Amino acid sequence: MGFYDLSKEQRVDLVHTIESDILHDLQKKRTETILKYFSDEDTYIRKTGYLGIGKIYKNNKVDTSIIISLLNGLIESELEKVRQTTINAAGELGKINFENVEHFFDKGLFDEHHSVRNAVIGSIKKMGEKNPTPVLNWAKKYLHHPDKEVRREICHGIELRGRKHPQDILPLLKELQHDPTALVKNTLIHVLGQIAYKKGCLATVVSELNTWENKELADKALDEIVDVHHRYKNFAILTQKQAIAYIDENYSRKN
Repeated sequence: MGFYDLSKEQRVDLVHTIESDILHDLQKKRTETILKYFSDEDTYIRKTGYLGIGKIYKNNKVDTSIIISLLNGLIESELEKVRQTTINAAGELGKINFENVEHFFDKGLFDEHHSVRNAVIGSIKKMGEKNPTPVLNWAKKYLHHPDKEVRREICHGIELRGRKHPQDILPLLKELQHDPTALVKNTLIHVLGQIAYKKGCLATVVSELNTWENKELADKALDEIVDVHHRYKNFAILTQKQAIAYIDENYSRKN
């Protein structure tokens, strides 16, 4: 029976049980029960597990060194679900103190399994939103990595911070404007669209694109921005028509 097959009351009880079991494991400096939850087939059981680690860390119930030490062991698991959930747990810690868990993302970024690498992207998103400075400084190290998939992951990972604070990630995105691969360029265009439709963001993005050398890519990004204003019309601060008018008036590099 899956997590959401249970009643609300049963789910609440299960969450308390998982958190209590994990705390007991950490206090005993062991991972037997943690492994059971981290390897569970149910996504929501695993999520409850890594969120539980985050709560324990935030509430200072167990010494940080103990948590990090046990996660260091779990990241070496042969099971991709355990490695994936370990990365997500490290992401919960990284929202508060990234330096303690940076090495997990250095390792997870190159994991052989896509689910682990995707966990890195998701963690960069949540950490970058809460603790941007060290996370973005870390991301800069990989902007020109030889592996195009790594560059794509970094580009995608910093997106969430840009939705409210585009000015924080635009300098990093600018470094990717001449990337030679379609995979990275398409991700870059996608991210530029995603960070341009909230209040005040379009002006910041258009102003930045006026400075980019790669006019062809900037033009494609503006097309994506216009399209996003239609696709996300229920969430965008401007209508598509207003976005087009703003771009026509303020983008100075039109043909």
